[in-house]
Amino acid sequence: MTPARTRRLTLVGSVLGASVVALDGTVLTVAQPSLRRDLDASLAAVQWTSTAYLVTVAALLVFAGRLGDRFGHRRVFAIGAIGFGATSAGLGLAPGIGWVIGLRVLQGVAGALLQPATLGLLRAVYPAELLARPIAWRTSAIGLSAAAGPLVGGALTAQLGWRSVFFLTVVPAVVAGVSALLVRLPAATEAASVPAPGSGLDLPGAGLLGGALAALVFTLAEVPEHGPSPTVWLGLAAATALGTAFLRHERRTRHPLLPSAVLRAPTVAPALGVLLTASAALFGTLFLVTYFLQDVLALDPLACALRALPLALAMVVAAPASATLSRRHGPRRTVVAGMSSLTLGALLASGFRPDTSALVTSAAFLLLGAGFGAVMATATTAVVRAAPLGAAGVAGGLQQTAMNIGPALGVATATTLAADRPPAEALTPTLLALAAVAATGTILATRLPAAHRPAAPAPAPAPALRDAER
Repeated sequence: MTPARTRRLTLVGSVLGASVVALDGTVLTVAQPSLRRDLDASLAAVQWTSTAYLVTVAALLVFAGRLGDRFGHRRVFAIGAIGFGATSAGLGLAPGIGWVIGLRVLQGVAGALLQPATLGLLRAVYPAELLARPIAWRTSAIGLSAAAGPLVGGALTAQLGWRSVFFLTVVPAVVAGVSALLVRLPAATEAASVPAPGSGLDLPGAGLLGGALAALVFTLAEVPEHGPSPTVWLGLAAATALGTAFLRHERRTRHPLLPSAVLRAPTVAPALGVLLTASAALFGTLFLVTYFLQDVLALDPLACALRALPLALAMVVAAPASATLSRRHGPRRTVVAGMSSLTLGALLASGFRPDTSALVTSAAFLLLGAGFGAVMATATTAVVRAAPLGAAGVAGGLQQTAMNIGPALGVATATTLAADRPPAEALTPTLLALAAVAATGTILATRLPAAHRPAAPAPAPAPALRDAER
């Protein structure tokens, strides 16, 4: 198989895999009311169909990335994609709410295997100087899928019922998995995946980090419904204790879950901070603006989704454009410009009033989408490029973790600041605070390199592989 064909197949699989996960996250939200009525489930049980998935994914992302580094991203991606499709089919046939929640946990396992590998595969087959473009296309696909989710999910649920939204992702997920199985990675990539003698997976570290992240995401998911309740404080305490134990363990173990080559890369920490603050600011803003559009402007869900459509269109355009901008002007200027656009979008949205025109709301959504698309593509490229080839999965897991925690943090922040006030009263002070979060990301972006640095070198092949090659 030629290198060009390998890259095309890999890009198709990566884009499909990332799109399936993004689409699944938004179509389910629209279908949940119908699911609740059909299965005669409580509101708390229906909420767990989302929470169970989010907590499982958050707990396993980094460890799943390490599995890809150890056993090969192609295999891990295929298992995750086919598993995602299989659980989607099972969800479409689920007889009760208990089955739905249990299958969502299994789908979370598959999603955790799938997501870091979408980046690990791209890092494996694309030279460093060509990596920005495929990651940008992946970002565009995520934005398009997330925007299409409410529209497609609403239409399917209205015509065919809630089960149809799960069947929607079966075929794309299986196609993504099969396309990965058809790929043969370069020899250097396979060598990087061969474990060194005596190396391990650091299962204790994986357990501690997974527990800390699961407790954190569960706690953030509880805030919108219950506020700063005793359960929330207990969850924060558990996340802090487990996180502290994880850091101590990593300093002492011979084979840490997070390789020092990733943690010491000067680009990784600021890029992850940018992704966290950008996603928190965006999703917190969208959460409150959605209530404003529906409760104050009296738009129905479909009209609300159409009003927000400029965000998705801007994101689809901005992501590939950012690859060109980053090549010409460097990651730092590109991300600073993107975070500035995101900040301006939140500031403009903070001034929404009942008589605000559609032109003004569209301008705010355009600024938010353009900024987030550029930031997500460029900062993700910075994280993946900075990792050695043999740690690309861990880098992808860290990137996905930031992108999972950020939205939960943003929604929890918006809920806490808005409290019990009506959306019209809560909008301005809350979005000003979220704009400050985005501005913090702008400051972090100044720590990114002014120009692309050379990609981290791949580790030398393990002795056993060198002997076999001879």
